[in-house]
Amino acid sequence: MELLLEPSNWALLAVIGLIAGFIDAIVGGGGLLSIPALLTLGIAPHTALGTNKLAASFGSSMAAWTYYRQHLFKPSFWYMAFIATFIGAVLGSVFVYLIDTRWLEKVLPLLIIGIAIYSLLSPNAISDADCQVPAQSPPAQKQGLQGLILGAYDGFAGPGIGAFWTVSSGSLYKLPLLHSCGLARAMTFTSNLTALAIFGWLGQVQWQIGLWMGLCMMLGSFIGAQCAIKFGMPFIRPLFILIVLSIAANLAWSAWF
Repeated sequence: MELLLEPSNWALLAVIGLIAGFIDAIVGGGGLLSIPALLTLGIAPHTALGTNKLAASFGSSMAAWTYYRQHLFKPSFWYMAFIATFIGAVLGSVFVYLIDTRWLEKVLPLLIIGIAIYSLLSPNAISDADCQVPAQSPPAQKQGLQGLILGAYDGFAGPGIGAFWTVSSGSLYKLPLLHSCGLARAMTFTSNLTALAIFGWLGQVQWQIGLWMGLCMMLGSFIGAQCAIKFGMPFIRPLFILIVLSIAANLAWSAWF
């Protein structure tokens, strides 16, 4: 941990936090930057995951708040998703200590590549075509199943969780893209905060590092959410596909090569 005394390391964490927060606010996937950065400082893997959850909680809270202020997310419509995501995140955070994750490392790139291919081939996957803002709360059964699965995944691993939320919300509820982004940010904040509580209870969080990176992620998330809201579809769709493909390539290289 002597590496933490180097000012250059804190500067590196700041830059990584800004970029990761920016990406997370729009499409998710910032953990592919922040977690390796923490590992390079000599932080143990489980502690790196816990510390990243602390930082990501800052970023996702800022992004969720920004979308909410622009009336792109209505919390009262998604109470079941909140509950299910919380339960899923608790289960996933506990299971990560009990289950061999090597199989997940092999399968995960294939799942994310599948999302990228679906987004490329389906014109309505990441678009506002045939979408509308819901007039009432979507079915609780859909919310519950989606929240439980994605909450557990984020507590267990997490890479690409924003992409999973965005695509699945658009498909399940026919939400406009910015509303899907707002829902994704609110739910990832829920799962991040829940997983943080579990990791903190297990003593797997470097609080000073997480707070520093979290403040930088918060700034990056604010900028990213503002860009997404201002520039809309022409900005989000190509960036979404680029980031998803980058996540898939990164995970595939680490797992298979």
